[in-house]
Amino acid sequence: MKSYKWLVPTFYIVFLMLPIYWLLNMSFKTTNEILGVFSLWPQDFTLSNYKKIFTDPTWYGGYINSITYVVINTVISVSVALPAAYAFSRYRFLGDKHLFFWLLTNRMAPPAVFALPFFQLYSAIGLFDTHLAVALAHCLFNIPLAVWILEGFMSAVPKELDETAYLDGYSFWHFFVKIFVPTIAAGIGVAAFFCFMYSWVELLLAKTLTSVAAKPIAATMTRTASTAGYELGLLAAAGTLTIIPGAFVIYFVRHYIAKGFALGRV
Repeated sequence: MKSYKWLVPTFYIVFLMLPIYWLLNMSFKTTNEILGVFSLWPQDFTLSNYKKIFTDPTWYGGYINSITYVVINTVISVSVALPAAYAFSRYRFLGDKHLFFWLLTNRMAPPAVFALPFFQLYSAIGLFDTHLAVALAHCLFNIPLAVWILEGFMSAVPKELDETAYLDGYSFWHFFVKIFVPTIAAGIGVAAFFCFMYSWVELLLAKTLTSVAAKPIAATMTRTASTAGYELGLLAAAGTLTIIPGAFVIYFVRHYIAKGFALGRV
């Protein structure tokens, strides 16, 4: 029996990878072949779907827009969450637990609740259809998440580290940037990963707060209908390319995510 233990994890991995393979398989087919023939690999292999994405500004511009506001959001969310998480991990004040819970309730709220208020606000102040508009809107959900993750990592660092640094003459910000932040580098990696991924896959706010200049790739993918129907091969190619940024991020922070699981904060 021991020699067959590899069958279960192998079957599970194949089961998980099957949708990704099928998406990749469809991306090298024409729409007619996808609708007319069931095959495990392309019978009429084509790169036309990818060619259109990399030559049409509407398509590759959507990827650039998405990556731009996702990176802006990740930087803002982690930068704001760092001092907030430090305060929750090191100090006790009136209503601290209630405030911490209130932050998490913002993450639980559906984006549809805030779509109309954000739309009206950004239209009034001239931020509509900008990368900053989407980045700031996503902060509403990502900052609480980053605070929750970072607070767990910071609480695991002994307070004696802070006291020793102050006795050695370090100012707070010198200590925080030079000593404390490198100590919780794993937590920052985990928080940045989740902020990046949640912002990358969020669709409703990104579509509502943009129209042309900052339109994300997800919005472009929902507008591929023509007189002949949806261009399924093109959609599959676009979907395949949207997996790549997340895969890169996972590769670079995989060790930090493992530490996050070990600490119970992921």
